[in-house]
Amino acid sequence: MMTGVERVVQKVSSTRSFARVAPHFVPAIDRAVHRLTRGRVLLSASLLPGAVLVSTGAKSGLTRRTPLACIPADPADSAWLLVGSNFGRPGHPAWTANLLAHPDVEINWRGRDIPVRARLLSGAEREGAWATALAFWPPYARYQERVEREIRLFRLDRR
Repeated sequence: MMTGVERVVQKVSSTRSFARVAPHFVPAIDRAVHRLTRGRVLLSASLLPGAVLVSTGAKSGLTRRTPLACIPADPADSAWLLVGSNFGRPGHPAWTANLLAHPDVEINWRGRDIPVRARLLSGAEREGAWATALAFWPPYARYQERVEREIRLFRLDRR
């Protein structure tokens, strides 16, 4: 059952204003707190399950640390879904290009570093995962309505 706070957060996060402002401060705050607590705390995870994606930049080749909402795809913590919503903004988030170029990555999940392989979902598999994502966080539907691109959806499996 959804709490009043969750309803408010979902409503606010579905707005265009949030989409304009959030990308500039939410990831930066999450990265700073995660680093300062040596991976024990991810602030956004108090609202949604979260992980820090450690990937290689598609163009730069540099290590990138990106805090993201992360949907557990199975109860054994061996697979996760990542939604490239970019807060409902027009372009794909950079981390999705990183996964396409370098699919062997790592996530920090609940304070543990886990090597995973990312796979872009398509077809029926994507449809099923999208339904899971919408059940998990309904604002994803609003994000998709606002953009012409198909939001990228990745499955991460343990390596």
